[in-house]
Amino acid sequence: PLPPFSCDSTNPSTKSYPFCNVDLPIEKRARDLVSRLSLDEKISQLVNEASAVPRLGIPYYQWWSEALHGVGGSTPAQSGVSFNGTINAATSFPQVILTAATFDANLWYRMAKVMGTEARALYNEGQVTGMTFFSPNINIFRDPRWGRGQETPGEDPFLTSKYAVSYVRGIQGDSFEGGDLKDGRLQASACCKHLTAYDLESWNGNSRFTFNARVTKQDMVDTYQLPFKSCVQEGQASGILCAYNFVNGVPNCVDYDLLTKTVRGEWGFQGYITSDFHAVEHLYEKQNYSKTTEDAVADVLKAGMDVECGSYLANHTKSAVEKGKVSESDDIDRALYNLFTVRMRLGLFNGNPSELPYGNLSRNDVCSREHQDLALEVARDGIVLLKNSANLLPLSKSEIKSLAVIGPNANVSDTLLGNYAGPPCKTVTPLQGLMNYVKNIEYREGCETINCTSISSIKVVKELSKSADYVVLVMGLNQDREGEDLDREDLVLPGQQQRLITIVAKAAKNPVILVLLCGGPVDISFAKGNPKIGSILWAGYPGGAGGKAIAEIIFGDHNPGGRLPVTWYPKDFIKIPMTDMRMRPDTSSGYPGRTYKFYQGEKVYEFGYGLSYSTYSYKFVSVSESKLKNLGNILVSNIGSELCERAKFLVIVSVENDGRMAGKHPVLLFLRRDKAVKGSPVKQLVGFQTLKLNADEKANVEFEINPCEHFSTASEDGTMLIDDSGLQYLVVGDQEYPML
Repeated sequence: PLPPFSCDSTNPSTKSYPFCNVDLPIEKRARDLVSRLSLDEKISQLVNEASAVPRLGIPYYQWWSEALHGVGGSTPAQSGVSFNGTINAATSFPQVILTAATFDANLWYRMAKVMGTEARALYNEGQVTGMTFFSPNINIFRDPRWGRGQETPGEDPFLTSKYAVSYVRGIQGDSFEGGDLKDGRLQASACCKHLTAYDLESWNGNSRFTFNARVTKQDMVDTYQLPFKSCVQEGQASGILCAYNFVNGVPNCVDYDLLTKTVRGEWGFQGYITSDFHAVEHLYEKQNYSKTTEDAVADVLKAGMDVECGSYLANHTKSAVEKGKVSESDDIDRALYNLFTVRMRLGLFNGNPSELPYGNLSRNDVCSREHQDLALEVARDGIVLLKNSANLLPLSKSEIKSLAVIGPNANVSDTLLGNYAGPPCKTVTPLQGLMNYVKNIEYREGCETINCTSISSIKVVKELSKSADYVVLVMGLNQDREGEDLDREDLVLPGQQQRLITIVAKAAKNPVILVLLCGGPVDISFAKGNPKIGSILWAGYPGGAGGKAIAEIIFGDHNPGGRLPVTWYPKDFIKIPMTDMRMRPDTSSGYPGRTYKFYQGEKVYEFGYGLSYSTYSYKFVSVSESKLKNLGNILVSNIGSELCERAKFLVIVSVENDGRMAGKHPVLLFLRRDKAVKGSPVKQLVGFQTLKLNADEKANVEFEINPCEHFSTASEDGTMLIDDSGLQYLVVGDQEYPML
């Protein structure tokens, strides 16, 4: 089937329309198109299932598609992507939380570029009715219980911003450095979500649909909004999705200050703004915010939202216009202008796509060897080695005669994918991956399901653990324990998993290897401290090729280098109400704060933690002078962009691989303060780079530091300040450099 497009050059009736004239600027074309629509036709375009307008040669358009970590991950009935044609799968990348653990912005870009390519190929094959993808999810993983934390790049706003920019540039067809979208043309459209301060599903009677997030100006500016600002200004995203929740008493999708003043005004956003699914309906039905159905329509359109994911606008806009609550020329035309501009930037009004840029992409460009290899590379580079006592790993391929694989996550391909996953090209479970290395393998689930209400055939499991040379346990969580609409109630392994691990470790003749599949952190202090558990790997939800990546690491065909993108908190952290949005600690009430930047309590593992089969040593080679030294407290807005640009300085760090194996290593540069003053972070990430080093090889890595961005912190009124009172250090590994 032909892909849906407008302005077919062989159709004489549409040829004469100015909106089909590719020589005119898109602004003029979009305005011309909107001017030709009747009110009913206009209203039919305000929802995600935008009707066809046959008299103008405009096909049906579905705004809602997903590409969180591979194309096509929402219910097929609601998605613009179908896998019922010649293409029935797409490349499955690891869930985002594991991808973030690579700390490799270039890898993120390459991955998103593959998604954009595969999306276009699916479109060209007639299997896509919309090229607007509701990804990436760039909310901050604020609380370890959050079910959707797995979809995000973690808890750090700087890292999340860099991920957002790399992803958007990759999928939209821009260069890695940005600024290369020819005439604004898009390969696919990225939509940053969920604006804003959205990070709770369902906890203790609080639902994401009605939760009022109370957020300070300080936290809003330097935590919650930072990734969205980067997404718009640096990434040049063409879409934004507003979240269900209230922020300080106002639902996000009716917040004029947020959508129009901040996002469009201050940040210069040019694109479309969509609601989350049914968010408009909830304003009236669930949130009791809008007084009537027509008010709900007026509230969102006047705030600056352009399209609804749902059907409320299709049903109630006419009545809102008739009652004088909505203006056709001001509210509806503005929304349609934004919508058709994006569809035109996607090339969907330029005639037959086969003759246009991206027109040569086809089924051969989906699930290609190269794309599947990249998904494997991301999984390999993301997996984090949490423990490796006495260098238990890597296991020797030649010396191992028998292996036992135990655990409910060892052989379930679905679990590898996490949520919002499209159908994978193929999957390799951890068990299948390990079978490539050892002929004599015995496998037992140990528990029937992840919930592990009881241990199955305990005697058999013990015997198996005793007899095998080595044991690999594959445990953790899945989408029944964390996901959309599902926050966790605890931070421990479900049911009797801990007991199973301990029994197996005790029975085994050698220390065991524990592999965890999970998105959010789990308190595994028991395993960390148990000498019979020799090695621990965190593998997130590693995607279709995940089992292969895990096996390659266990047997030393890959040297692990991933670092945790979130703090792993102890299990009693759940005493803190999930509804408390404050990032900064409050000593008077004993509130410990959140994320590595502010949290002062006990940790199981800290942000940025990760071991390797090599050891790496660092040295500060040089730090050039900054022009903003010793200014005391200064407002960033008073410095001005020119001086900020001139104040940038270089930090050069030498890194040496002191081990016997080549490895890829993320180098994390932090700023640490001696004392946190006025709610400034204890430490914050200011740069990260990855480099590949052979055994005994040494290389320099260069960081460009912008004090206005990297050293600033929000004051209580939400203005950004550079505060250089008190000692500050640049930190990499165990090396510190005082910024005098």
